[in-house]
Amino acid sequence: MAFDDATRGRLQRFVTDARAVLTKEFAKQFQQDYGLDPESGSVAALESLELDDQRLETARILREILGHYLASSIGQGAEAKKAVLDRMVREQAFTTLNRLAALRMMEARGLVMECVAKGYQSKAFQLYQRVTGSALGETGDAYRVFLLSLCGLYSDDLPALFDRHYPNGRLFPREPALLPLLDLINAADIEPLWGEDETIGWVYQYFNSKDERRAMRDASQAPRNSRELAVRNQFFTPRYVVEFLVDNTLGRLWFNWTGGLTGLRDRCQYLLVKPDENPEPARRLRDPRTIKLLDPACGSMHFGLYAFDLFLEIYREAWAWEQQHGPGVLDVSTQTQAGFKPLCHTYANEDAFLRDVPRLIIEHNIHGVDIDPRAAQIASLALWLRVQRAWHEAGVRADDRPLVGRGHVVAAVAPPAEPDLRRSFMQELDPLDAELFEKALFMLKGLPELGILLQVEKELPRLTEHVYGKVFDLLRERGRRKSWAQIETDLREALGGFARAARATYQGRLFSIDALQGLRLIDLTQARFDVVVMNPPFGALAADTKDELSKVYPKSKNDLLAIFVERGLGLLRGNGRLGAITSRTCFFLSSFQKWREHVVLGMARPETMADLGLGVMDDALVEAAAYVLEKHS
Repeated sequence: MAFDDATRGRLQRFVTDARAVLTKEFAKQFQQDYGLDPESGSVAALESLELDDQRLETARILREILGHYLASSIGQGAEAKKAVLDRMVREQAFTTLNRLAALRMMEARGLVMECVAKGYQSKAFQLYQRVTGSALGETGDAYRVFLLSLCGLYSDDLPALFDRHYPNGRLFPREPALLPLLDLINAADIEPLWGEDETIGWVYQYFNSKDERRAMRDASQAPRNSRELAVRNQFFTPRYVVEFLVDNTLGRLWFNWTGGLTGLRDRCQYLLVKPDENPEPARRLRDPRTIKLLDPACGSMHFGLYAFDLFLEIYREAWAWEQQHGPGVLDVSTQTQAGFKPLCHTYANEDAFLRDVPRLIIEHNIHGVDIDPRAAQIASLALWLRVQRAWHEAGVRADDRPLVGRGHVVAAVAPPAEPDLRRSFMQELDPLDAELFEKALFMLKGLPELGILLQVEKELPRLTEHVYGKVFDLLRERGRRKSWAQIETDLREALGGFARAARATYQGRLFSIDALQGLRLIDLTQARFDVVVMNPPFGALAADTKDELSKVYPKSKNDLLAIFVERGLGLLRGNGRLGAITSRTCFFLSSFQKWREHVVLGMARPETMADLGLGVMDDALVEAAAYVLEKHS
């Protein structure tokens, strides 16, 4: 189905109406049930609330979430509390909407029995009620428990979305709000859209309205905080642009490595090759498990979804090449470095291999980062749904499908800032590990605004050497140097233990979750990628990050898009490819001259460009260009 203006308009109305219902509902719950007022920032004493034990526990947890967020904010007064409470209401709203949309899309793909499509009359809920009877109370209460139980089934694969213990999904709409919400999501005019892969991306796009973006721009030329940076630059990339950029980055690399002997020549409609072009093939073909693609501002992972399709073909062809030419046809050096054996030594037969390919793509190939926590939910969900569709199309039964795992979508959230919890955790560590952990947290302080632009991979070795100092020299002499990988493993284990030990303190669990998220970002920045594709933020730098970004990226400091291109090239291997859609002005304005000379031509060479003009990215008033750069070897 084509997402034309009329189709998008219907979906936009649904998302706008659903957000209004949910925001009003959760603001009411905060005020009336839990003594938290987003309008004034007031917080009632827990002892003053007359609640049953279950809701009293929820009230306590909401206060711990508030404390956790406040620890990372500027100021602790009423204005700071208003901002954080508003954020908490918004998080509850978008998580609930995303959960219901996810279940609706899973229904359309036959992954779950009908559970949302007919609300209380859905087949799965009717069966559930026959088993539980009246034990769960009124119908609305039983339906809440039913849906949350369903979410629990998928929380291991998609914890940021479905884990009901995460801070962004603690509440559920009461029946007066739930029933109109179910009517909205089950409206006949959007019913066909739940079977389309693009739908969840448009749900993400429309949660923040055009009016909200316009108001932010009117109030300030540059984004004033991480949320404004995310909202102001949230523009959906059209499918043809996605295909153009992925075809000429990932598709072109595979075309070159195979000497043009690939089905991608015909499959990739935007791949720019001459009819008789047959480049010199690589002496040994890259093992597909070692090919890494990154979207550094991933949003709903539109680039990754299309790249998934190409990776399916790449894996099939790699197996065929290995069968035809023997295990040595795939590059042994990259296999050994990554700890892989040849494909034919890993899988008993082609069927077993192909059944595992969708999981391999998520585990090894597709990576994404975003400063918007909603993006982590949506991008992970989009990829998970694509994996399930691949297995469905291949006829793989649900019981025979491998566990997908969490993948490599990282939300660049603020590191935990509670000093008491930090000290408590550090007491359980080796003193040097504790010092490095503390310094790493301070290093990650700018994550919500900077995201992938924070060059932690350059700072981390200096920190590690500074903390361990002469101890490293002694360990080297004894042949026992402790690497960052070993330190990180110890930290992950310690954080997991801390979260379990601090279960009575919900804030302690949040501390561990955010610290682990920081470690994931560190891991990602230390990798080197073959492909970087993106629709990056553009425009003026935010006031609170301008000085730091200008210092780190002096040749690209006049615009965020230029900084993202420089950072993307820095994360590539030699001869890797970067594809981006940005404003076209960076290629002729004099203010970008240093960037063109030292980044576009100094670090890479332009390979392909399409001058697209106005009206490409929804309501973005920018003349766009899509282009591909190949990094110098």
